[in-house]
Amino acid sequence: MNSQTAELSHSTSVSSDILLSETFGNGVLRLTLNDAKRRNALSDEMMIELSQSLDSAASDKAVRVIVLAANGPAFCAGHDLKQIKAGRQSDDKGLAYFTKVFANCAALMQKIVKHPKPIIAEVTGIATAAGCQLVASCDLAVAAKSSKFATPGVHIGLFCSTPMVALSRNVSNKHAMEMLMAGDMLSAKKAANIGLINKAVKDTKLNKVTMDLAAKIASKSTMTLAVGKQAFYEQREMPLAKAYQYASDVMVQNLLKQDAIEGINAFVEKRKPEWTDQ
Repeated sequence: MNSQTAELSHSTSVSSDILLSETFGNGVLRLTLNDAKRRNALSDEMMIELSQSLDSAASDKAVRVIVLAANGPAFCAGHDLKQIKAGRQSDDKGLAYFTKVFANCAALMQKIVKHPKPIIAEVTGIATAAGCQLVASCDLAVAAKSSKFATPGVHIGLFCSTPMVALSRNVSNKHAMEMLMAGDMLSAKKAANIGLINKAVKDTKLNKVTMDLAAKIASKSTMTLAVGKQAFYEQREMPLAKAYQYASDVMVQNLLKQDAIEGINAFVEKRKPEWTDQ
């Protein structure tokens, strides 16, 4: 795919009650959280639906980029506290259920980071607690100017420890600690300024800006993007010297790939590359 202006009118749609899935002809998959009554909470059901959809997209050659969006007044309000409360009714006071919930959530967030396709959050409304974690876990995020972000667990006696993992890998320590300890809502403008999201745009332009960005990325070699995404997250956790050695090895292997050969030849010959995604 060489044009970011690929035709969008032809698309396929698959829907569940709480997650809508739509694949466009340019390789962009939109996964839309559709559980507005529960403010798109990361309920047990929502985490299963998202995980399964991401698994399917990973091996689907028709999918080049994933946009994660939402319907309703909230992008995602975090975990379903009614389910959390109900979990306490068991003999172990919720120990087994809570352990399962946070293990599933951690697995979902890591699946986003390790996914071979770029994932872009398109944020409207509020993104709080695990919802903020969801935004921070995505590779890129574009938000409506009216959207707001928070890790407000401290207000209910529950420190947002798991959202902290993703948050602290996106913003500076001081900004992360302020969000976690004060629990205040941040405007989209502030979220962009501290690096939680890429940009805040007019509400009416959010869909177009996000889909244009997705189309631009979808026009690249999927091999190159997968190599780069994996390398980015791998090197980030390494000491400097080890990171450079690792990145150098990745560059060498990347140069031997067919799309790197084609891309360099196309640049030299002043033509558009024809990707094979190999």
